[in-house]
Amino acid sequence: MKSAVFFEIFTMQQSTLYPTIYILGNGQLGRMLRYAGAPLDINVEPLDFNAPLFDLPKNAIITAEIERWEQTPLTEMLGNHDKFVNQKVFATTADRFSQKSLLDELNLPTSPWGLIKSAVDFNDIFAHIGEKIVVKRRTGGYDGRGQWIITRQNQNVITNDLFGEVIAEKFIPFDGEVSIVGARFRNGETRFYPVTHNLQQNGILRYSVADNSNAHLQSTAEQMLGKVMCKLDYIGVMAMECFVVNNQLLINELAPRVHNSGHWTQLGCSISQFELHLRALLDLPTPKLEVFAPSVMVNLIGTAHNPQWLNTPFSQVHWYGKEVRAGRKVGHINLTHIDKNQLIAQLNKLRTELPEDYHSGLEWTIEKLK
Repeated sequence: MKSAVFFEIFTMQQSTLYPTIYILGNGQLGRMLRYAGAPLDINVEPLDFNAPLFDLPKNAIITAEIERWEQTPLTEMLGNHDKFVNQKVFATTADRFSQKSLLDELNLPTSPWGLIKSAVDFNDIFAHIGEKIVVKRRTGGYDGRGQWIITRQNQNVITNDLFGEVIAEKFIPFDGEVSIVGARFRNGETRFYPVTHNLQQNGILRYSVADNSNAHLQSTAEQMLGKVMCKLDYIGVMAMECFVVNNQLLINELAPRVHNSGHWTQLGCSISQFELHLRALLDLPTPKLEVFAPSVMVNLIGTAHNPQWLNTPFSQVHWYGKEVRAGRKVGHINLTHIDKNQLIAQLNKLRTELPEDYHSGLEWTIEKLK
């Protein structure tokens, strides 16, 4: 009986229309990519870094859901394989030093920055970058971790073991934070979603709002992200996070993958970012992305599941099946409606179903929709 079941599953996998796409990492992004592939008969296989080695099919495609990964036999095999799309890009964007150097090379606006190689560098940094700086680990720091706000008074926080491993950026008193998610296909064509408002709390994205209020930034953002993707010969979905300062964009970070701030596309756009990534990797025909209503994404951070979320009209709950821990992304809620007043009503319903630390963000989100 077991043999028959195995044969049936194997036959189903072999009969798919497209090559299997293997993903380094099996977190929520890998899982959502797998879901997006199912309706198109695209077999997507997220892989734990410690999964056993296997024989890779000749027509396989390899991608990743995260910029860096631990070294294991599997990641050594797949991370250095010629089927790994964007292989060199991950190394460039995972290191803030090389990422910032790329932006400078392309003459794209970003906050003034420099490498901190020793304590001696601080005098030059404070003189030429700013009296208040943000020090970030070159690799590995994310969601507010591995970052410090530094002035002359507390520069000793940066210990000797960090020198050479951190960069300093000018502290930017921005007017707002936005992101744009786009994709580049193998033939060089691009697709872009609307520029999205973002609210970070404790260094972690908590809310995204997608409407037409950032239309004046759209063309510039598309040109900037398009320039990066073209330079890197990048294939697939990439995100670009920016500060808005005096109605101008400063690039904060690049992410060569599907991105948290693009989750709203699962409900609010004709093609989600996850499906778009797969289409780009396989160079499938893809029409213009159509956004048919304003949308909001609420990121669920260290929050226990509430069944009442499911009773919210015009919404979609994604629960990642993770153990709930403080600061951990455990799910998200997408909401959309053509009438912004209805969208605001949905958010007010959630106010009674989310912990108090969500409330200030809900007010920010409602204000963006007015």
